[in-house]
Amino acid sequence: MSQWLTILGSTGSIGCSTLDVVRRHPDRYRVYALTAARRAEDMLAQIAEFSPRFAVMTDAEAAESVRAGLPSDATTQVLAGADALIDVASAAEVDQVMAAIVGAAGLLPTLAAAEAGKRVLLANKESLVMAGPLFMEAIRRGGAELLPIDSEHNAIFQSMPADYAGDLSEKGIRKILLTASGGPFRGRTSEALKDVTPSQAVAHPNWSMGAKISVDSATLMNKGLELIEACFLFNCQADDVQVVVHPESVIHSMVQYCDGSVLAQLGQPDMRTPIAYGMAWPERIEAGVASLDLFEIARLNFEAADEETFPCLGLAKQAFAAGGTMPAVLNAANEVAVDAFLQEQIPFNDIPTLIARVMSEHRPVAADDIETILSADAWARSRARETIAEVSQ
Repeated sequence: MSQWLTILGSTGSIGCSTLDVVRRHPDRYRVYALTAARRAEDMLAQIAEFSPRFAVMTDAEAAESVRAGLPSDATTQVLAGADALIDVASAAEVDQVMAAIVGAAGLLPTLAAAEAGKRVLLANKESLVMAGPLFMEAIRRGGAELLPIDSEHNAIFQSMPADYAGDLSEKGIRKILLTASGGPFRGRTSEALKDVTPSQAVAHPNWSMGAKISVDSATLMNKGLELIEACFLFNCQADDVQVVVHPESVIHSMVQYCDGSVLAQLGQPDMRTPIAYGMAWPERIEAGVASLDLFEIARLNFEAADEETFPCLGLAKQAFAAGGTMPAVLNAANEVAVDAFLQEQIPFNDIPTLIARVMSEHRPVAADDIETILSADAWARSRARETIAEVSQ
């Protein structure tokens, strides 16, 4: 029987890779809903191929463009707005939800999918960064399945014991080794990063990703957010996770055991592998990804992360240690800072400076409800924008 799938963020890189897996397995998966922000032309192309029941555009004008571009005999219903995202993520007919909306915008629909008991394919790390305890409780309360799609967390998941229930020591786990490519500026000094451009920052050496995630990789904030995500996914502390820079991006992460064993998941740097694994788990299905040629790779390199040159990783650790609303503030300030850098309003090295300043002005409170989390998110965004305006005067 086919599984019905909603893809939150279908026109982004993760969404497109997910649709490629669907394309390869038309008997296993059917698309219930596709969602995007503004890419009307891309959405129209996806509707033409996959004929979803619903297409949701968060931008109202984009939704009108999609409606106008559909043929008269189209069966897809076009919806608009954030509430529609929640509706298609929690609809009774849906079996799986690919949560691939980048940033805080993905939190509410992903939370709705968890509360509705779906298989949540989590590629939106901000859901856990902003609202980790709340989100994990929603997974438990809703009886949902949570499958990590980030390549690193998916690798950790594959390297864990099958019956792992949230206690590292009980399963003889000594440490989680979270790998990082090091981004495009690995090995450079802070001085050498003063004048880097947005086009240089988004030129990731191994992965094809959107602009925001690519900049996060360049600052190592992506690894900081992933560290926080790993702590919630695997019920551990920041000290249980070690970041290992591995520039080849062949080993996607590892788990170190007390008997001296280290289990690793290796593969091509292609997101279709973890996507297919999450969609079919516990089975494995063809994903269109070639196997590794170990002779071609020849060697693998590892080094420690440079937290002095790339302080965003340390800021993420501080935010997790502070707890409460601080991770949401970290995430919000980072989103504003990255956008400002991409718009050439601030230099690259000002990204962590801006985040640190906003964090220093925040007094975290318990993140017990979604309203408190969203309030902290809004405050941090406002304060970050004010700070940018103050500096530019």
